[in-house]
Amino acid sequence: MLGRVLFLVTLLSIPRLEAITFKDSDVVVFLGNTVIERAQKYGHLETSVTLAAGKKNLKFRNLGWSGDSVFGHARSYFGPPKDGIGRLKADLAELKPNVVIVCYGALAAFEGDKGLPEFIAGYEGLLNMIAETANPREIVLVSPPPAESLGDPMPDMTEHNQRLAQYSNAIAELAKKRKLSFADFYTAVGTGGKGLTDNGLHFHEKGYRVIAPKFTKALGLTPPNESQLESERGGKLRETIVAKNKLFFHRWRPANETYLRLFRKHEQGNNVKELPMFDPFIAEREKEIETFRQSISTVK
Repeated sequence: MLGRVLFLVTLLSIPRLEAITFKDSDVVVFLGNTVIERAQKYGHLETSVTLAAGKKNLKFRNLGWSGDSVFGHARSYFGPPKDGIGRLKADLAELKPNVVIVCYGALAAFEGDKGLPEFIAGYEGLLNMIAETANPREIVLVSPPPAESLGDPMPDMTEHNQRLAQYSNAIAELAKKRKLSFADFYTAVGTGGKGLTDNGLHFHEKGYRVIAPKFTKALGLTPPNESQLESERGGKLRETIVAKNKLFFHRWRPANETYLRLFRKHEQGNNVKELPMFDPFIAEREKEIETFRQSISTVK
């Protein structure tokens, strides 16, 4: 209880994110581990932010990678972590994002006190790389969401939520130190919800639908209203976002990566030239997204 009180008191001293600043035609990258990667499958987070951005025509790219860390462990495939960071660096250099929304800490929090210094040091390195590689206009650090206690036979996540609160606090302090925006996703979601995850950690479709407006609000934006989201056009917008995300996923994370870019590229590496062929299809989906966005803006 004391730790939770201290967490809240500390957060009071940290400037809140008034509103993320988007400009027309911005490329926005979502970066993080499981909570970010799984979001592309359902489209709720991106749909909510798309509509909350008003008249801005944005292009979103999801670079989330399940199980990833600030050191790029999961992205490294068969090599050392530096290979994962190298891959991410190449992705950012190609995408040239104007805004990067970063959400790490959910996995690292399992290490508790002993892992916190290493996590923050790694986060610093990651942020340095992002700034040097892409030089985005804005970087937003998002705290990890809380875990759920689903009852027997699932574990009680109260203690883990205390660790998540601790890591959220440290991320907020890091944002303050680097003069970056901080989005308090942990507090926005809250620890009282049940039935939003598959296992206490990973949100399912209903979970993302529930947390999407909370995520948007944590970014300092006004979430779209239910009539917009539940309209036929709102449904089509989300479906098109999901379709676009699927195309982009296959573009940057092809299933046969080993043959295209890694140690078996001598067999099929010539087919890597086909990856850019996804780009026109992605562009078509984005035109449809913009058409739906414009039409939905008239729904009250």
